[in-house]
Amino acid sequence: MTADLSKGSRVSPLAAPLSAADIDEAARRISGVVTRSPLQFNERLSDATGANVYLKREDLQAVRSYKVRGAFNLMAQLSPEELAAGVVCSSAGNHAQGFAMACRSMRTHGRVYVPAKTPKQKRDRIRYHGREFIELIAVGSTYDLAAAAALDDVARTGATLVPPYDDVRTMAGQGTIAAELLDQLDGEPDLVIVPVGGGGCISGITTYLAERASGTSVLGVEPAGAASMIAALAAGQPVTLDHVDQFVDGAAVARAGALPYAALAAAGDMVSLTTVDEGAVCTTMLDLYQNDGIIAEPAGALSVAALLEADIERGSTVVCLISGGNNDVSRYNEVVERSLVHLGLKHYFLVDFPQEPGALRRFLDEVLGPGDDITLFEYVKRNNRETGEALCGVELSAATDLEGLLARMADSDIHVELLEPGSPTYRYLT
Repeated sequence: MTADLSKGSRVSPLAAPLSAADIDEAARRISGVVTRSPLQFNERLSDATGANVYLKREDLQAVRSYKVRGAFNLMAQLSPEELAAGVVCSSAGNHAQGFAMACRSMRTHGRVYVPAKTPKQKRDRIRYHGREFIELIAVGSTYDLAAAAALDDVARTGATLVPPYDDVRTMAGQGTIAAELLDQLDGEPDLVIVPVGGGGCISGITTYLAERASGTSVLGVEPAGAASMIAALAAGQPVTLDHVDQFVDGAAVARAGALPYAALAAAGDMVSLTTVDEGAVCTTMLDLYQNDGIIAEPAGALSVAALLEADIERGSTVVCLISGGNNDVSRYNEVVERSLVHLGLKHYFLVDFPQEPGALRRFLDEVLGPGDDITLFEYVKRNNRETGEALCGVELSAATDLEGLLARMADSDIHVELLEPGSPTYRYLT
């Protein structure tokens, strides 16, 4: 799915809410606190695409994401009275860690509202970056409830809310990434690929490049299950998605920010948006780790996943933003699983065995090929061993082996149903 912003029906009449001058000011404001992240040439990706590919490593920030740029830039502009009243944010991820680091750097007391189900590892990292300057408050079962509690705090105490993306000061801070990469490259990039959640980062980067570069295009990438900015541009205003796949949690936003939307709509045809399947994101995460030693979170891998699917001009200069590396190692089983399914190497079947002895042995001997490996076998009815329906997961040596496996299944007297990814039965059983 791609959104073409050059089409008149998708361009907002609103003026851009941000300027490159705002971002230059932000760059001076955050210098000395926020790390100037490396811009690294990647030979593997360059060979694969024929382009000159660079990775902007925001995963190497102290908080392992770019979010500290926006939080610090916003807070640095508050008056002494506002700082004394305190600051508040709601987040269970990267924004909370950036906010916490900004509070400690400025010796300002802040409150972070997180959902009650937020893992201990994330809570510990927020506390580590904020130390005694952060109060962590767990409330509600969802992020929306935590966000509502943060807004109630602001209304009750007079504290200042620090939004993760829908504020020009946040957007300007995140846009400093573009100022850095222009300074780090010998010339202008032809394309910059940016992950998109609420839109603060891409709007800041696009705004800066529109004014400071003469021919650079921007490609924004959303996860296929959370394409809120594409929906906003199609509707002519931000809209709330009915359903959001939470896997790419750093970009799983149900509603794009109003100010980022306005900035992108005003940018015209220098920016386009696309989506990447969550399975492709998982494959990219594993490739980055195994080949480049980069631990990218799902949102952090979006740009490289899109690079490998895009029609990239040979010889062009491309920058991919690795936006974050806060990845929970306990999720890697799911990452590997989704990657195998995406590559066509993992399939699930409901196998209805004939009501006779030896049916399972015939399935193993006559249906499975020499390179097929059973990774899951479970009878659907626990009290019906050796006969009856079973859920079977099969990993293939090559995606092309599926055709032969299906042919052998068709020739067998054992009834087999292939479960299609995304179907209700597939989601329930796997």
